[in-house]
Order: sequence, then C-alpha cells, then structure tokens
Amino acid sequence: METVSTPPTVWSQETALKEKRDVWQALKRGFRGRCPRCGEGKLFRAFLKVDNKCPVCALDFTPHRADDLPAYLVIVIVGHIMVPLALWIEINYSPPVALQLAIYLPATLLASLLLLQPVKGAVVGLQWALRMHGFDEQNPTE
Repeated sequence: METVSTPPTVWSQETALKEKRDVWQALKRGFRGRCPRCGEGKLFRAFLKVDNKCPVCALDFTPHRADDLPAYLVIVIVGHIMVPLALWIEINYSPPVALQLAIYLPATLLASLLLLQPVKGAVVGLQWALRMHGFDEQNPTE
C-alpha cells in the first residue's frame, strides 16, 4: 500500500505576495514560540533571543523587533493578577508582612519569567501578521 503525503510548501515570490496572514493564528503560533508563518520552526534560539530565520520555511526574523513592549505587557498582566489577589488576601486574612513578601515576590517573579517569552513571541507574530517591520512590500523574502 502506498502512502500519500502532502508536498512541502515552497515559498516563492508569488506565494509571498499572495500570502494571507491570519492575525490570531500568528499570535497563537508566536505565543507557543513557533514561526508565525509555518508554525513548525522555532522562533527563539535562546530564552529571549529571536532566531535569525525559521529553520523550516526560512522566514527572516531579523526585521521583527519587539523591544520593550513584551516587558510592559507582562508587567500589566502580572500586575492585574497579583495586585487584586494581594488586596483580597490582605482584606480577608491580614497575614504578617513577612509572609506576604515571602509569597508575593517569588510568585510575581515566577509569573513574569513564565510569561515573558510567550508574550514576546506573540508580539513578533503580531508584527509579522500586520506586516509591521522594516521591509517594504516589494521584498519577497520577508
């Protein structure tokens, strides 16, 4: 019995110009640390270092710069979780300050570290989907 497999996607100038980019799919792929175009290749080569290109589809990641936006987004997300939780615990239970610091500081640090890479990947995916990078539309190797 012969197995049928789908041919690999070949990215050319024609496919790059006609390429439709789904924002939500690119966000999800970036959040998982995958290439926003193919969803197969790894986006990061180190914890927060975006790779130069996708090893699968050869998408160039160098023009996608997230800069400080992921850090600001993580601060907002973690702050909106930890501050109401800390206020609720303080109002209802009033634990000693030393116990609060022993819980909130490590929890905040851990939550921030766990969210930083996925949020940065989502920002890079959003930049790619919205074509927000330094290359003009004439460049087919974007």
